[in-house]
Amino acid sequence: MRHGEPQIAKGRWIAPVQMGQWIERYNQSLIKEGDVPAECPAAALSASTIVASTAPRACSSARALGDLPFMQEAIFTEAELPFALWSAPWLPPGAWAVIFRILWLFGYARGADSLTISRRRARAAAERLVALAAEGPVLLVGHGIMNRLIGKELQALGWLARNRQGSRYWSMGVYEL
Repeated sequence: MRHGEPQIAKGRWIAPVQMGQWIERYNQSLIKEGDVPAECPAAALSASTIVASTAPRACSSARALGDLPFMQEAIFTEAELPFALWSAPWLPPGAWAVIFRILWLFGYARGADSLTISRRRARAAAERLVALAAEGPVLLVGHGIMNRLIGKELQALGWLARNRQGSRYWSMGVYEL
């Protein structure tokens, strides 16, 4: 499951060098309350184990699913977003996030783990989820890019993806062995 929309300032244009600060604020942000699709708390109730990344927005998303216990594990945090030390041009942070994520896919990783390192972490995260699944259904409250990488690793381990659904900020994928 992917987290809800973070509560951070929008609409301000910034230089690439300011993305480091923007990323830090984003990483500390929480979700907006009340935007949880109905199927998400239902999925949480059916899980034997709920695990979230250690990011504040993932933990606030897990809490928004109901008064259910969950574990926090750093292995599930989002693949870091790189940034640059350029002072121009100025663009909205969301535009820079897309640009730097695309650059990251092509190997640019200043201030972030590379795609190769993130894939290794995704493999370890998938193995952790498989171990947790030995006790029953697991719900992961994680992040978009890392969840996709973990999903690919689960499929490589023989798990089948089914029933992908969701919105921009809340999405859910089900994997079965």
